[in-house]
Amino acid sequence: MSILDDARALAESGPLCDACLGRVFADKSFGLTNAERGRSLRVAAALDADEPFEPVETTDCWVCEGRCAEFDEWAERCAESIDGVEFGTYQVGTRTPPLIEENELLLREGAGLDEDAGELFKSEFNREVGKRVGQLTETEVDFSRPDVQFTLNLEDDDVETRVHSAFVYGRYRKLERDIPQTEWPCRECDGSGYQGKQTCDYCGGSGYLYDESVEQLSAPVVLDVMDGVEALFHGAGREDVDALMLGTGRPFVIEVKEPRRRSIDVEQLEGDINAFAEGKVEVEGLRLATYDMVERVKELDANKTYRAEVEFGDDVTEEALEEALAELDGATVEQYTPHRVDHRRASLTRTRDVYSATGELHDARHATVDIHGAGGLYIKELVSGDEGRTNPSLAGILGVDAVVTALDVVAVEGEEETFEDEEFFKQGE
Repeated sequence: MSILDDARALAESGPLCDACLGRVFADKSFGLTNAERGRSLRVAAALDADEPFEPVETTDCWVCEGRCAEFDEWAERCAESIDGVEFGTYQVGTRTPPLIEENELLLREGAGLDEDAGELFKSEFNREVGKRVGQLTETEVDFSRPDVQFTLNLEDDDVETRVHSAFVYGRYRKLERDIPQTEWPCRECDGSGYQGKQTCDYCGGSGYLYDESVEQLSAPVVLDVMDGVEALFHGAGREDVDALMLGTGRPFVIEVKEPRRRSIDVEQLEGDINAFAEGKVEVEGLRLATYDMVERVKELDANKTYRAEVEFGDDVTEEALEEALAELDGATVEQYTPHRVDHRRASLTRTRDVYSATGELHDARHATVDIHGAGGLYIKELVSGDEGRTNPSLAGILGVDAVVTALDVVAVEGEEETFEDEEFFKQGE
């Protein structure tokens, strides 16, 4: 059969609008809408048979039940649902009523055509409404991770609008000790501030073990600037609460849920955060990032450089320290789960490499030691030996007790590639 014969067979099924007729032939020719295809076929069939041309009103169509006349209306509803929200990309999806899906199948079966001939009603609705949304909002469609997702529920006559999160990447330095990276709820009252009806004695009613965190000194500023509903802090690992984070800082991402603003001045934001943190925390290198940057920050293998102030239980000579550090330099270390974290870590032996170890003896009982090692290397235990759980250790090699009295992290870098890959940033921002 010819394409005109197929078109006639389809048209004989009942009142069929141009879009539903043309949609069956969506894979034929280019540069036409389905409605234009359908009308052209209807005209050509009438001319070929020398019969009167009989147009069909879209509202009378038995397949789409008039839905193909509603593209403009649904696009306007999408635009209205996002009024006041700043976005650059979007995607449109459609929940097709089961009756229309069944009608589409019956249409093709009745004409003896494959059930998947052309394209589905859902695909056309997405495209036609999507084109109009882009024109109304001056934004671009994005089929991967758009700023906004519109879902058109035709059966319930509803537009579901989802504003996806925005992401800000940077590095932070923590300049005071006893500040955790993220909020640390009190374990005694589960963060409520109360034990029964009484104020929690353990946290003083604050609900937190620490009054401030890197998260609390940065995320609220980003949340306010982007006008979102919630901000989440994602860090590339974390330093101990009593350790400083210095040098080039630790990579992090702040995720803002349902932001109303996305085009922000990151340099101004950086200054705002640093002013808000009052010298306790500093951030730098802020950039708008993609959704995938969260996983990168959390999962990219990283090495770290530490500076530890060490106190020995007996006198140590400069020569002995140099020899001990030379033995650790390049060593593969086995560490059974340390005592201090065994309440939250699985009990197992981890193998980590020390890339370099250097140090300076200040007096017979005190030294500064610099360790560059693989991610997950427990530095305090590398120094102390942790009662034999870490081997080799500085204490074990020297044959004296050794304890870290102050610890600073001075660098966190990707093991094989940098965190700051341009692929993970919003381009041109």
